[in-house]
Amino acid sequence: MADSIINKVAQSSLIIIDLKDFYPRPDEYLMFDIADFLYEKLILKEKDFRQALKNIDYSKFQDKYVGVFCSEDVIIPQWAYLLATVHLQPYAKKIFYSNTENLIQNILRDKVENLELDSYIDKPLVIKGCSDVKIDVDGYLLLVQKLMKVAKSIMYGEPCSTVPL
Repeated sequence: MADSIINKVAQSSLIIIDLKDFYPRPDEYLMFDIADFLYEKLILKEKDFRQALKNIDYSKFQDKYVGVFCSEDVIIPQWAYLLATVHLQPYAKKIFYSNTENLIQNILRDKVENLELDSYIDKPLVIKGCSDVKIDVDGYLLLVQKLMKVAKSIMYGEPCSTVPL
């Protein structure tokens, strides 16, 4: 009878970190579009905008990441984004000037920056390379910089085929 196959990767002390685990769920974020407040889809009237902001139920933004943007191709004064942020801040987890795609990457970076490192101290780590979600290289760069402070070693790729960093 042939010898059984032994999974040496599973038996090793390697800790596998997958940036996909940091990827935000759709219920973690919302978008706030300034275009919703434009007069005739052309201009933002300060008085009307201020009043509209006072009438919003902000509870839906509670503990969510928020991307503030304008979907229309018009000039929006910077104070409008700041004023929206003033109203969102008591509710939102964090606010970014961002479209949806960039917001997702900003959330991922925020999660990496806030990663607790205790369980990675003096451990061999593998940063998983393949993912079915789009993750910018910047997320990987932030992760490796953070982990370098505590890890015994860091590799990139799949546990069966890694590149030492």
